[in-house]
Amino acid sequence: MRVVAIGGGTGLATVLRGLKHHVSEPGRPAQFRPEITRLTAVVTVTDEGGSSGRLRRDFRILPPGDIRNCLVALAEDEQLLTQIFNYRFSRGHGLRGHSLGNLFLAALTNFTHDFAKAVRLSSEVLAIRGEIFPATLSDVHLEATRKDGVVVRGERAITRTPVPIRRLRILPHHPRPLPETLEAIRRADLITLGPGSLYTSIAPNLLVKGIAQAIARSRAAKVLVCNLMTQPGESRGYTAAGHIQALHTHARRKLFDYIVLNTQPLSDELLDRYAAERAGPVALDLDAVRRMGVKPVCANLLLEDKVARHDSRRLARLLLLLAAQRGR
Repeated sequence: MRVVAIGGGTGLATVLRGLKHHVSEPGRPAQFRPEITRLTAVVTVTDEGGSSGRLRRDFRILPPGDIRNCLVALAEDEQLLTQIFNYRFSRGHGLRGHSLGNLFLAALTNFTHDFAKAVRLSSEVLAIRGEIFPATLSDVHLEATRKDGVVVRGERAITRTPVPIRRLRILPHHPRPLPETLEAIRRADLITLGPGSLYTSIAPNLLVKGIAQAIARSRAAKVLVCNLMTQPGESRGYTAAGHIQALHTHARRKLFDYIVLNTQPLSDELLDRYAAERAGPVALDLDAVRRMGVKPVCANLLLEDKVARHDSRRLARLLLLLAAQRGR
């Protein structure tokens, strides 16, 4: 089975962390069925904040943070590499706030003069179970028009807007993807989008020239992994159908066969914590989802820590099961 996972932030890393255990390896007996013969991550590159934003401005490179998260998620020895690559300097002039993994990618990019090659070399060094492609190699930024007509620019401004977003744009318009990305989508048996910030992690990938079209044409099982919670500034008040509609609108076409939804209730303590931030569980309007031609797939996928996350192992098994059933 060939799998393409598209997104950004910590959500994509969660998906990859589960899927990597299903990747077949030469000479090893299969642990799970079905097996993944090729796992491809396509990662958004519009981050402008924190360590990634500083490196982007100082060295004129693409933001490495989301790429770093995916490298760690797909690494063989994730526990050790998480500690090393996610180590963040707490002091030091110019170093404070930077993660070691971001600096590593920045150094490789400066050495090779090619961000995609730097990602590929990092993948080899870490012996990851898969391949990682930035959604585009262009220096892109986000711009959004709110429902009140006000235009906001930059990822950070979009995440903080108090007014719902009507339209997202990527600048410059129609940046080109890597040819390998379109080929992986064309050959895929399973394509996943999400979870992640709706307008700053998922939708930007669909605005890269050819990606939405390639997904729509693909014969793969196409699955949206819906967010567990709404997000203030991006998706406050959005239902499951609202997430689908926003992505279909920006893709200008129907994309999804399935949407994966969590049915496990959150603890009262965590609900109160999210409510204080004006966020809550995504409402499961299943009839509205079905009217859009998308099949809702409901399961207990919740993993509670200090925040609500998807259980990566359960999610991976469910996604591969959907693809296998569709294949049959």
